[in-house]
Formats: sequence, C-alpha cells, structure tokens
Amino acid sequence: MDRERFRRPRLVIGVVPRAYHQRDVPRGTIIMAASLDELKIDRSRDGRSRIARFVWSAVILGAAGAAGVAGWRWWEDARIPVVRTVAVRQTVPADGQPTVLNASGYVTARLQSTVSSKVTGRIVEVLVEEGMAVTEGQVLARLDDTTERSYLALAEAQLGAQRGALAELEVRYAEAQLDLERQRRLLEQRLIGQADLDAAQAEADSLAARIANQREQVVVAEREIDVRRTALEDTVIRAPFSGVAISKDAQPGEMISPVSAGGGFTRTGVCTIVDMSSLEIEVDVNESYINRVSPAQRVVATLDAYPDWEIPASVITTIPAADRQRATVLVRIAFEELGDPRILPDMGVNVAFLEAGPPAEEIIAEAAPRLWIPAEALRNDGGSQVVFVARGEVVERRAVATGLEDGGDVEVLAGVSVGERVVVEGPVELADGDRVVSD
Repeated sequence: MDRERFRRPRLVIGVVPRAYHQRDVPRGTIIMAASLDELKIDRSRDGRSRIARFVWSAVILGAAGAAGVAGWRWWEDARIPVVRTVAVRQTVPADGQPTVLNASGYVTARLQSTVSSKVTGRIVEVLVEEGMAVTEGQVLARLDDTTERSYLALAEAQLGAQRGALAELEVRYAEAQLDLERQRRLLEQRLIGQADLDAAQAEADSLAARIANQREQVVVAEREIDVRRTALEDTVIRAPFSGVAISKDAQPGEMISPVSAGGGFTRTGVCTIVDMSSLEIEVDVNESYINRVSPAQRVVATLDAYPDWEIPASVITTIPAADRQRATVLVRIAFEELGDPRILPDMGVNVAFLEAGPPAEEIIAEAAPRLWIPAEALRNDGGSQVVFVARGEVVERRAVATGLEDGGDVEVLAGVSVGERVVVEGPVELADGDRVVSD
C-alpha cells in the first residue's frame, strides 16, 4: 500500500511566474502541474528577443550614422569654394637684353579660309580630314553633277544642230552663187531681163546674211558649252591655297550652299584650311605702354603650352587704332622662324618686348629668368605679401618677394616656381590647407 501511494502521480500547485513560457496564462494564476519541471521558466525565448532588439537597434543606429556621414560630406562639398588659377610664367631676355614690356595674346593665321562651293548642291564625296596637308588646287569634295552633265550634253547637241544649219546654208549659198553667174551670162546674151539677175543677186545676198547670222549662233552655242563646263567644274571643290585642314564641316549627303539657306540643314563650308606659313602673334597692349613698342623691335615669345621654349620674334606693326572699351592697342608680331609643328593657331602666348640696342656683355652674363604672376594673385597678410598655390584639391599659403611691376603683372623673386598655379580669384577668407575646386 505504501509503495502504490508513492508511485501515484502527484499534483504540484504553483503560481504563474512573470517569465513563464505559457504566455496566454495571466500572471498570478494558480496552476497545477504533474511535476516541478512543468513549472520551469523558458529563458531561451527571452534571450532571442533581447538579441533581436539589439540587432535592430544596431541597424537603426548604423543607418542613422551613414545618413549623418553622407549629409556631412554633402555639406562639406557644398562649402568647397571655386577658385580661378593662373600658371606662373617665366621670361628670359634674349641675348641678355632687358625687357621693357610684357604682354599676352594669341597665335593667329593671316591666311585662313573656310572653303565652300560656288553653287548649291548635294555633297557626294568629301576627300579631306582634319590635320591633312593639302596643296593648291587639290580636290576637297565633289557635288552631285547629274543635272550639270545633262545641261552640258544638251548644249553640245544644240551646237551640233547650229553647225548643221550653217553647213546647209553654205551649200545653198554656193548654189546661189552659181545661179547668179548663170543669170549674168544670160543677161549678157540678152536672154533674160535685168529683173531676173536682180532676183538671183538678192537670193545670194540673203543666204550670205543668213550664213553670217548662223555663224554667230554657232559661237553662242559654243559659249553655252563653256558655261555648262564651268558649272560642271564648280561641282568640284578645290583648295584655294596650300595649307593644313583644321576642321571638317560637312559629310556626304548634306546640302551645301555659298549662302546660308534652309536653316541648319544646309552647310556653308566643307572644311577650314590654314596656311601655317602665315602664322603670327597678335597681342593687346595697354595704351599707357604703347610708347614702348616700335616696328622691328625684338621680341621673345613663350607659348603657354611650352613655357620653357623661347621663340625669337619681332614686331611687324602697331594697328593705328585703339579699343575704346578695353583701352588697348593691337600689335602684330612675326615669328623669325616658322615650320615647327608645335606652333598652332589660337594658342595662348606671352611675349616680352626687348629694349632696343646691342646687348652689353656684362648684361649677357647676368641675364636670368624672371617669374611673373598677375597682380590680383597677391594678398596682404599682416604687412607681408602672400599667394595661395593650388596643389591638387587644396591650397598652400606662401609668402613671396616681389620685384618689378609691368602692367598687370608682378615679378616674383622668391616663393613660387615656374608652372605652379596661383589663385587669382577666390574667397577672402581662404586659408592654408583649404579644399578648393579650380575652374
């Protein structure tokens, strides 16, 4: 009896705890279980809930942080100022002669032409490409010549008809001359009257006049053929002079006309040709310093693309007119030697006008390169002059020592090197190490 009593299942009475795994049972409810194991708390589910809450919190915080970083970067990029920079240029007085004036300009061509056609027509062939060297008379393009060839064939046929009519009249005139001679003999024999001779004479004179007129018609037909041949030749576009093609402006199938017509559907040129032997320099000199320029004055030119290459040149002339708006005078300068392929039209160039007279030997020995920057690049910082040099995306503040002033340029004795780019336009609060964007 005692053993059976101990083997019977026992009921355990307990109160539902806060973390009991049966969530649908209200807290505090008295329940009965067969054993204590059924009243144990399931801790694994609470652990998973805490991990899930931690993961979601981390994701939300990460997203907020990424958005904050992106916003900060956007705000920083929006604050980056845009500046304009200019390269430090160098001049070297040729043969040691001192420089009396510096100016800048462009390489220009005195002989440059956009080649077009004399007539309006459709392009069927273009035989030129950019950079191609062409000679005078070389075929550059061809137009559709079907109509002109038809007109030429018609004119040749008309000439043949006129010549045939002339031959007929000449035969009839020869017959009229024979008849006239017979009439004269018959009149001498008193077999006909004077009226018959006069009629034969009139017929011969009429045929002679018609022959003269027909010969004029033949000449007109020949001139018509010349006109048609010229019109046919006009469908072939040739180079007006020797040079280099710098642009190709039309393609086969397009219409071309010597005048602008049809809006954007009609071309006015096939290509542009430049005579490289006619290149020269044009610079604008402030009218306050034009008295330092004289014809045949020696000049040293330096291309912006090749700052270390000094090109000897000389003044051709000063254009006798000033620009009222800019207060400048145009000066033409000739290269002493041409033919170098590095010199191209519309290149930027700096020129140094040299002092007249033979150079002294001691000046030659002391001649040294000079560095120049625009005057607007200088800034006053506590009594010293500084510039900001663009180095990649940041600027570097440098103190400089200056020398001569020449127009809008200032000589730099120390602080910068040739080729470095200095800021000429930028915010007043620009500081050392600031990020910038160069235009």
